[in-house]
Amino acid sequence: MKALLADDHPLMREGVRQVLAQLEASVEIIDAHDYPSLFAQTALHADLDLALVDLNMPGLVGMQGITQFRQLFPDIPLVVLSASESPHDIRNALEAGALGYIPKAASTHLMLDALRQVLAGDIYVPACLNSTDERASAPVVPATVLNGLTGRQREVARLLGHGFTNKAIGSMLGMTENTVKVHVAAIFRALGVTNRTEAVLAMQRITPL
Repeated sequence: MKALLADDHPLMREGVRQVLAQLEASVEIIDAHDYPSLFAQTALHADLDLALVDLNMPGLVGMQGITQFRQLFPDIPLVVLSASESPHDIRNALEAGALGYIPKAASTHLMLDALRQVLAGDIYVPACLNSTDERASAPVVPATVLNGLTGRQREVARLLGHGFTNKAIGSMLGMTENTVKVHVAAIFRALGVTNRTEAVLAMQRITPL
């Protein structure tokens, strides 16, 4: 696995490196310390499996960095690491295209679990949002929500609904697994769900699969 770790605090990067080593012993980690170096390193390493990005770093303000990263590198799964546990920040990061949001106060076990969820194709939402967000319960999704998906996303949603893995979906549709993950994340956001099980149930409630 190849991951990019972007944080302007060296001690924080070192701590996360140790966590990533527990995720996979052979992980290769690329460091960045601000948004300009994040974009430069990502451009040099297009084969990244994951980008872990501090929300507040020099170079850009607020959600601009997350939004710009997603525009420049739509196929690379991005997870936000942040000291903020504000529901507002969490929602904004996920809506900007992050596949997960991990508070820096999280335990090693929780961080590993979150990263495994993202790498498996789910979106990780921290408990500090689930406890206050009315969307934590299964939503009633109107059929018109599918109108907001692209044709490619609808194809992915159909296969996802039949239980295929991201790897299998990529093989069938001629996509990389990372591209499938990004489409799955868009489907989750459109449906208002945070995992594959909820997505399948929501799809079954609004349209035949």
